[in-house]
Amino acid sequence: MPIIKSAKKKVRKDKKRTAENLVYVKAFRATLKEMKKGGKNVKELVKRYYSQIDKAVKNNVIHKNKGNRLKSKVKKLSSSK
Repeated sequence: MPIIKSAKKKVRKDKKRTAENLVYVKAFRATLKEMKKGGKNVKELVKRYYSQIDKAVKNNVIHKNKGNRLKSKVKKLSSSK
């Protein structure tokens, strides 16, 4: 555990930021899981997935290249079905 006051504050801030970032990650992972199940209205799920990825990229939760890679992967997945 940190001893210095500023290091303690950083730990608190990191916990909070990690929790906020997990909201974005869990959202697009849940949508991906739903798509893989083969739920109805795949086009709507893809649209929602793209939106969630874009929001994560905008808020610097994931890198833009990773976002593009994930969207490409889903596009291939949805077109094969």
